[in-house]
Amino acid sequence: MSQSAIDSFLNHKAETGMQCGNYTIDIPELEPGQQYRFHFDMTACVGCHCCEVACNEQNGNPPEVKWRRVGEMETGRFPDVLQLFNSMSCNHCIDPACLNGCPTNSYIKLDNGIVYHVDEDCIGCQYCTWNCPYEVPVFHKERGIVTKCHMCVDKLESGQTPACVQACPAGAISIEVVDKEAWIRNDMAKEGVAPHLPDIAITKPTTRYTLPELPEEEIRPADEHILKPAHPEWPLVFMTVLTQMSVGGFVALLLGELLAFLGLDLPAPNLWMVLAVLLPAAIGLPLSALHLGRPILAMTAMKNLKTSWLSREAAALGAYAGGVTLLLGLYYLGAPVWLKLLIELPVAVAGVYGIYAQSRIYRVPARPAWDRKSTTLRFFGTGYLGFLLVAVVLAANEASRSVLALLAPTLMLGLYQMHLIYEETLFYKYLDKAHPLYYQLSRTKRLLEERFGHLKRWRLLSLAIFAIGMPLLAIVLAAAQTGSLAAAVLLIAFLGATASEIMGRYLFYRTVVPLGLAGNFFAGNQRH
Repeated sequence: MSQSAIDSFLNHKAETGMQCGNYTIDIPELEPGQQYRFHFDMTACVGCHCCEVACNEQNGNPPEVKWRRVGEMETGRFPDVLQLFNSMSCNHCIDPACLNGCPTNSYIKLDNGIVYHVDEDCIGCQYCTWNCPYEVPVFHKERGIVTKCHMCVDKLESGQTPACVQACPAGAISIEVVDKEAWIRNDMAKEGVAPHLPDIAITKPTTRYTLPELPEEEIRPADEHILKPAHPEWPLVFMTVLTQMSVGGFVALLLGELLAFLGLDLPAPNLWMVLAVLLPAAIGLPLSALHLGRPILAMTAMKNLKTSWLSREAAALGAYAGGVTLLLGLYYLGAPVWLKLLIELPVAVAGVYGIYAQSRIYRVPARPAWDRKSTTLRFFGTGYLGFLLVAVVLAANEASRSVLALLAPTLMLGLYQMHLIYEETLFYKYLDKAHPLYYQLSRTKRLLEERFGHLKRWRLLSLAIFAIGMPLLAIVLAAAQTGSLAAAVLLIAFLGATASEIMGRYLFYRTVVPLGLAGNFFAGNQRH
């Protein structure tokens, strides 16, 4: 008697150990050095997206919050074409970037290897969405936190099948046990890779892939014709520019204090200069809380000083702002120069380190356009705004000699900012197609030249006028002892240069193209 189609399928499942369609799962107990992982069979996936739907239903997520996504790729020319699908959730990496970067320690790696997100501790900073090269963590706007796949750990520990595994009609997704050391040493480079996925060295993902025989032709993401700017991050635009301005101004103030202490015939810094330097930080640091999903918990961002650059930035710039506030009181009380210097030196160190940590937040492999040395140099270069601000105060007090002394390094920093923009232009002009990150960097280039070309031209022009041209004019006016006119020119230069830097920082955020899942049409809330 011939078997029915259902009997044949059930027998096939039993013989091959397929996990799809089962409510229960039979996987061995973990031994030391082992963890659970996903296996994805690209030869079996038909791109039905059932896994996405099942995951959302199981976890009660709205449509735009996707813990599992299906990417689409294609190759060949009609009619000889090949379509590939990649269903991806969390890779439960051995060295997870989300965990290392989280400022609140909201990620933990369980004993079974699952990278688990503790929702209660999350402040919704979304730093993990930048750090993860696979764009796995996703912001849940209604809850104000980031959420992610946890491999249905509660079901798994009860011997039940994860939702995506159970729902896949083709049996393309399954759960396995992996020996971590053996995986890294022997198999990850062969079976942990798939077309258009990030470098496995970044996080050491554990997902194992079964791939079809791939053609020699180029495999293209199916969404390569779609190019959208990234999120503008307005609170961070203003926060970064204002804090860099403040620290730059404080360095100028410290130099003035040192010169006065050494006996040079120049006016010493005064109360108004300290207040002018403090105000940008006092405005900028609270603005960063507007970026958070749960701003009331902002102070917990300093919990992970060990591995998170965001925690280090928050702690250093918080200490810096507190130190400048203390210094303001010392100036008000007329404290001696030696005491002020004693406070100013460590405050300056905290501020400089804070800006360095701030730049390192963005230098992550998952964001190639940010992951360059020029990011750090540009953040420090923005400090010329603080020099301009102090020069405005000095000019208003008719301290012409101090204005002349200060505008020399101001011009040098402004010219250096121009140099960095020129360097970036050359970098993209001569971008080599052999570059391993050519796909993302070439798309950043298109955004800079096509979508935001007019804005970039205004950025260059405004920088030349307000950071270089007008300070040069102010030098002439200050030398001619026309204090009030020099002050007016410097004020216009300061406001124009600030607008130019805000424009540049806006471009910085908008034109970054992340690594991630290729052909991710249905990305949901992945923060692009």
